[in-house]
Amino acid sequence: MPAASSSGSARKSRSFPLAKTRSRKRKPQTFLSKIGSFGNIMQEQKMLKLGQVFLAALLAFISVLSAVADKAPGVTYDARSLIINGSRELLFSGSIHYPRSTPEMWGDILHKAKKGGLNVIQTYVFWNVHEPVQGQYNFNGNYDLVKFIKMIGKLGMYATLRVGPFIEAEWNFGGFPYWLREVPNITFRTDNEPFKYHMKKFTKVIIKKMKDEKLFASQGGPIILSQIENEYTNVQLAYKMLGTRYIQWAGKMAVGLKTGVPWVMCMQKDAPDPVINACNGRNCGDTFTGPNSPNKPRLWTENWTAQYRVFGDPPSQRSAEDLAYSVARFFSKNGTLANYYMYYGGTNFGRTPSSFVTTRYYDEAPIDEYGLLREPKWGHLRDLHSALRLCKKALLWGTPTVQNLGEGLEAQVYEKPGTGICAAFLSNNSTRLPRQVMFKGIEYYLPQRSISILVDCKTVVYNTGTVVSQHSSRKYHQSEIANKNLRWEMWRDNIPTTSDAPIKSKSPLELMSTTKDTTDYLWYATSIKLYPTDLPFRKDIIPVLQVANLGHLMHAFVNGEYIGSGHGSNIEKSFVLQKPIELKPGLNNISLLSATVGLPDSGAYMEHRFAGVHKVTLKGLNTGTLDLSLNGWAHKVGLDGEKLHVYRQGGSHRVQWTKAKKHGQPLTWYKAYFDAPEGNDPVVMQLGTMSKGMAWVNGKSIGRYWSSYLSPLERPSQDVYHVPRAFLKPTDNLLVLLEEIGGNPEGVKILTVSRDVVCSFIHERDPVTVKSWKTNGGLIRTVADDMKPRAHLQCPEDKKIVKVEFASYGNPFGACGSYGVGNCSAAKSQKVVEQRCLGRSKCSVKVERKNFDKAGSLCPDVLKMLAVQVRCGDGKSAPSKAGEGRDS
Repeated sequence: MPAASSSGSARKSRSFPLAKTRSRKRKPQTFLSKIGSFGNIMQEQKMLKLGQVFLAALLAFISVLSAVADKAPGVTYDARSLIINGSRELLFSGSIHYPRSTPEMWGDILHKAKKGGLNVIQTYVFWNVHEPVQGQYNFNGNYDLVKFIKMIGKLGMYATLRVGPFIEAEWNFGGFPYWLREVPNITFRTDNEPFKYHMKKFTKVIIKKMKDEKLFASQGGPIILSQIENEYTNVQLAYKMLGTRYIQWAGKMAVGLKTGVPWVMCMQKDAPDPVINACNGRNCGDTFTGPNSPNKPRLWTENWTAQYRVFGDPPSQRSAEDLAYSVARFFSKNGTLANYYMYYGGTNFGRTPSSFVTTRYYDEAPIDEYGLLREPKWGHLRDLHSALRLCKKALLWGTPTVQNLGEGLEAQVYEKPGTGICAAFLSNNSTRLPRQVMFKGIEYYLPQRSISILVDCKTVVYNTGTVVSQHSSRKYHQSEIANKNLRWEMWRDNIPTTSDAPIKSKSPLELMSTTKDTTDYLWYATSIKLYPTDLPFRKDIIPVLQVANLGHLMHAFVNGEYIGSGHGSNIEKSFVLQKPIELKPGLNNISLLSATVGLPDSGAYMEHRFAGVHKVTLKGLNTGTLDLSLNGWAHKVGLDGEKLHVYRQGGSHRVQWTKAKKHGQPLTWYKAYFDAPEGNDPVVMQLGTMSKGMAWVNGKSIGRYWSSYLSPLERPSQDVYHVPRAFLKPTDNLLVLLEEIGGNPEGVKILTVSRDVVCSFIHERDPVTVKSWKTNGGLIRTVADDMKPRAHLQCPEDKKIVKVEFASYGNPFGACGSYGVGNCSAAKSQKVVEQRCLGRSKCSVKVERKNFDKAGSLCPDVLKMLAVQVRCGDGKSAPSKAGEGRDS
């Protein structure tokens, strides 16, 4: 060992200039010279030691600087992942849009998102609500972006800011303010100087606001990613080279704002470096071709949790199993961030949704429109996030390999050699058949289209196709307090003629450029003088009014009488209305109320979209068909009730209200007062007996309704509408409805909504919940008392289980809210569950034969399942009866 030490010292010494003395010629040594030589040697050794100490200190200093640099605030990336403040992370993200709920709801929604395993919240920035008038900004109320981002940060989560400023998002005009359309010589989303000027100006406003509040991760804030543009590939070809130049400009402009965090572009293969191109879709684990540079991570910016709905659509669904499979698949293929679009959809208040989009938005998300947990989707994804976190070390630092286990079967393996750190994803990609597979000498059962996650490459902690989390059923209950004194009054809006409409032109004007998005409505009025000889002599011939309309909706009146309505659809906005009409000798007034149902939100050349009356003809006259298109037209923007603000307390006194009739006329305003419903459950309005219009509560619009537009299932796409508790006062809440066609206000009811019915459906061979496992140093260990499957039930908020509505151990069937007993059921099922659950906020019941069938005589050849359905309540009163409606 001393020799090794000496050798080491000799190597270090060669790096110092003192080593040059060894080449000098030696002189004969006297006693004194020997003493002097000894002193020189001592000096050399002293200096050598000082040099070694200095070098060690220097290396330590460099190491400290490097560590500090690694931990410095900010976000970088490589091919494996984002690196946030020096640390790699697996990122589970969810879209929650601040304008689609109220500030009073944000905290609860964000908290539930965090409990669901999310560590990132993604939101768009909505240009048209922040700058509705050019140069005038609004960041108040539910448009308070800064407050929303700060709330995310306070919960210890990250944020992705999708600046756009084109966002689509099923939002009016794709997020663009209407005034942008009227900028001279503008063409949206291309290499057009007027557009680029305003786009850059707004982007800089938002970035400056975030920087001023120190909200970027580089400043210690929660924002780790920003997005510029949105799904531009969908329109890029329409603009040819101008589109290519624009997307390069947009990326460079964004990067030049120096936020200290990466920028992304979704669905943009030619995203300029260093902008990261990300995937949108349902199955990015299989469809994403990957980043356009080898040093960029795989990001999934939109995983659609269902599908947004438009009026006329049937219900949209996406199962928890399919959603979990897609996410597990993505992470098994080197994914590092997956975002659920939407995790909470919310409500399109007022006139905010785009063309034909319903007021309810992505209600099928893990958190529903009212802020309630949609189970099992929320719980099944929470468990998935937990399972993936158990694999964190293997996923972020392991070496990936792929093993073919058979047709449609494979193993994605991440292993760090020499450490014992290993994780495997066993995939059955068949959509029809379950399979048995052999992996590392062990046989595993894989349900159809599912992935099993093996934390240590041996132990299954989660399968995407096996749901062990609880289920819930949503029910509506009529409020006794709110409906007790609901008395309706009515006032009919005016139907203008040419003398009442101030905007004149030879032909009908285009709707959007005339209303400028200040209202849905534009009146078109004309008149025609007829002589008796012009009218048909035969009784079997009746004149017909034909109107070609570019969209979206129109109500027609002749001489003040309603003759009918017509509308397009989300797919085909334009339509033709043809109705028989009664005409009289003399002056006849034709009044057409045309309306948009939101402005477009996607496609090329959005600034050149049109709507409204296009061509008008009269058929069946003795003089033949008359084209009224150039007859001279008068126009009036909006309805009188809108201008008088009759939906507000102050404005409602400006008109004379009368007692409402059950079936009112078109263009009728209704008002009533109600007290806030009992309890704290969310509040909704049942508007199924109305037709088409808009609703307000205390002057705040809860959105458009359209109950008369039926889906192929012969039901409205939406007939209940969310009224946030924040909109309500304890008493005397003003409810106003604008009914365009005619409906029955007596059928309008105020309801509360809950998910107090909670269920579990567990097979005796199901895996235990992922919460039964923990990792320590990459090694898996159990934290449960035993590894038997259990039915886990938990009530929402502060409620307790007040009733066991169903329990069967055997072969039950059905779904939460509608279970049935099979031909094999343990007689004591109900008693066992009641003993373990009644009066508790949460409970678990072991799915084990000895708990229900000690003798083992119950259907011995049948694999057993346990189905449980309980009702939660405050425990102070009897459980409420089933509500007026239920859904999933």
